[in-house]
Amino acid sequence: MADEPIGSLGGKTPLEAARTPMMDELAKKSEMGLVHTIPEGMKPGSDTANLAVMGYDPKIYYTGRSPLEALSIGIPMEAEDVALRCNLVTLSEEEPYEEKFLIDHSSDEISTEDAAVLVETLQRELKRDGYRLYPGTSYRHCLIWERGEVVELAPPHDHLAQKVGPWLPGDPILLEMQKRSYEILSKHPINLERKARGLNPANSCWFWGAGTRPALTAFEDNYHKRGVMISAVDLLKGIAVGAGMKNIQVEGANGGLHTNYEGKAQAAVDALLRGGYDFAYIHVEAPDEMGHQGSAERKIEAIQYLDQRVIRPVKNQMDASGEDYRMLILPDHPTPIRVRTHTADPVPYLLYDSTALQSHDWQYNEREAKESGRYMAEGYRMMEYLLR
Repeated sequence: MADEPIGSLGGKTPLEAARTPMMDELAKKSEMGLVHTIPEGMKPGSDTANLAVMGYDPKIYYTGRSPLEALSIGIPMEAEDVALRCNLVTLSEEEPYEEKFLIDHSSDEISTEDAAVLVETLQRELKRDGYRLYPGTSYRHCLIWERGEVVELAPPHDHLAQKVGPWLPGDPILLEMQKRSYEILSKHPINLERKARGLNPANSCWFWGAGTRPALTAFEDNYHKRGVMISAVDLLKGIAVGAGMKNIQVEGANGGLHTNYEGKAQAAVDALLRGGYDFAYIHVEAPDEMGHQGSAERKIEAIQYLDQRVIRPVKNQMDASGEDYRMLILPDHPTPIRVRTHTADPVPYLLYDSTALQSHDWQYNEREAKESGRYMAEGYRMMEYLLR
């Protein structure tokens, strides 16, 4: 959700330009500031950032992105195995593979149902000893490399509109599998149909995010709170599995702009007021996806949906319950429209306490969070601060 000032928005960020009456109302009664969720020297990603927000120091607990996703899918991993993310991406079609351009890291946010058919085809056609491919959600899937290596691989969302040659795997087998996937997928009936409908075809695999099996300590042991995770993204579900939290599946939650926002809000309220849980982590992917797409207009739309269709119903129902509660609102990391990928800049946070009496003339955005003068350098300490 966090971004930079944009000229076409009159020098405002998408968060400043969005209509967010609920967050602005909360800001007037909240603490605001900046928090650094990406540790110094680590790459800015949803994996490191969300670990930090969940209270886990990435420098201690991070072993790679894909292993966390593998946890969420229930994939068996031995200690010496390596998990890799397998995106279904869109590449240009005319050039030799190394000369192709990376058009879309998400293949127009392909549906989980269509993706499952494509992955099933790849499982059959790319089958080889020591490599196992598993379907995930939308464009996000997983490859297990038995007794593999944690090799350096480029995230596709970092290289949109670029030639793929410099960013292809150095490992010869991974490169061969990736190139072979284009031959298989580009002719698949699902992709021919997608092109006929004006959608980007999911015409190639892209391997990245390699890592080994993680070992997180239990969230309840750390904070003495029973927690639930509400997300459509396998990475977040994997963190929850590793942390011993309950994953709540919400029908229609897909990680895209048009997800089931109301369902996520209601799942959190039900868990807190009727399910016996103390803590709910609601993750909304849409602002990040719209940042990757480079669409300020749709990013603003996603932020407004978050404000009105998640935060408002949660606050209204918690207020009606008569329970005291705290609510922390923040992005995991910035995804600026200008660069269409993640950055390591600090993000604005809003911490609301229903028992607090303070009153400010604040609105929730990057600029006013910075002007508050509050700054937390180690983002993994935010969870302890919230629950203290």
